[in-house]
Amino acid sequence: MAYALGMQVSVLGLGLMGRPMARVLRAKGWRVKGWNRSTLSPELLEGIPCLASLEEAAQAEVLLLMLSDSAAVDAVLERLEPYLRAGQVVLDMGTSDPAHSRRHAQRLKARGIGWVDAPVSGGPEGAQSATLAIMAGGEPADYERVRPILEALGRPVHLGGPGAGHTAKVINQLIVGLTIEAVAEAIALAERQGLDPRKLQLALQGGFADSKILQIHGTRMIERRFVPGARVRTQLKDLRLAQALAEQAGLELPHLQSALRFYAELEAAQKGDLDHSALFLRLVP
Repeated sequence: MAYALGMQVSVLGLGLMGRPMARVLRAKGWRVKGWNRSTLSPELLEGIPCLASLEEAAQAEVLLLMLSDSAAVDAVLERLEPYLRAGQVVLDMGTSDPAHSRRHAQRLKARGIGWVDAPVSGGPEGAQSATLAIMAGGEPADYERVRPILEALGRPVHLGGPGAGHTAKVINQLIVGLTIEAVAEAIALAERQGLDPRKLQLALQGGFADSKILQIHGTRMIERRFVPGARVRTQLKDLRLAQALAEQAGLELPHLQSALRFYAELEAAQKGDLDHSALFLRLVP
């Protein structure tokens, strides 16, 4: 049975994505409160009632995790689990290692607690407009319980059992990372050939070469404006997950290797907090 509108949701992780997601759910009638590992300014938390402890957060029917990586999920779950009870659902909407998801799901299931991994794509803009692409994994019954929450945030697709959502998100990030590299090379070449890259974006609109990355990230490259939507270090983390999955599958992905090298060089150059479109800087300083 799906959770009815108005049920309590604790959003754990109030970063670039967690904040707009919490606000959207509140605006659509869910009783949402937030919790963050570090202290955030009141301006950032405007409109989001916050909880002082994980024990308080654990009183909600749904625990929505929007954390940076597998290590963060592991650490928060370790502190959260003693307070959880049968009938709740942990909904992990960050990007993590699928193997971790499967382990968490198995452990929680033994206590009657559901697990759904439902990472998202669309960035803060998609979170604010509730148009996120949502890739979900989990037992069908657990997915159905949280489906109304996911539908309030965007367009969910249930792909299979625990870990399937995180596997799909790693593949999504592979496409994103490689497309950013392709767009960076295209913008660099256009500029060196004397083309106006903004007119190039317009000329390619609607054709096979068009994409959100060409239009959104391409503009960031043209303007040399790399305020983070998604950070370089996050993209690097996700591409390393893709590399691990490829190795497990016995696949060699040569374009992945070049993107990994570029992002690793940016992080080594202390540019890990820039938007991931800053890969352009490895081509055009």
